[in-house]
Amino acid sequence: MPHFKQPVSVLVVVYTAALEVLLLERADHPGYWQSVTGSIEPGEALRDTAIREVSEETGLDASLYALADWQTQNDYEIYPHWRHRYAPGVTRNTEHVFGLQLPHPVAIQLEPREHLNFKWLPWQDAADKVFSPSNRAAILQLPEREIPPIPPFAKGGGERSERGICAAL
Repeated sequence: MPHFKQPVSVLVVVYTAALEVLLLERADHPGYWQSVTGSIEPGEALRDTAIREVSEETGLDASLYALADWQTQNDYEIYPHWRHRYAPGVTRNTEHVFGLQLPHPVAIQLEPREHLNFKWLPWQDAADKVFSPSNRAAILQLPEREIPPIPPFAKGGGERSERGICAAL
């Protein structure tokens, strides 16, 4: 029996306090740039989906940074060239938007089956570069959003080190 994606997903805008935005280039469609995205797994909470997708697509542990549910949902038609991933007859997806603030741009570890490249861009340039209208709308909200403080380092205090959570370029 084929495993179909569920038509419920997350969009995670990864950004810095200076409003630099991380974009990923899709491997299955070179030239298509996006934020972190992915479908929920059965029984998974949306926040857990966001944390898992950030880890899978960037190698970052989102629990070490300020991850916020933006309480925004987008309902959209699934592009025809991606419908084969869903059960027959499924044509719409509900996307839940999250933001993940990092203190500054960091190197990430790409999942090569999903992404070819990454870029950190100023928010306006990132909004212009993404292919998805809902991704663009989320990025354009950044200047109006209250920037939450970065949580203290999760492993016992001290200074935050990127060693071990980020790969070198």
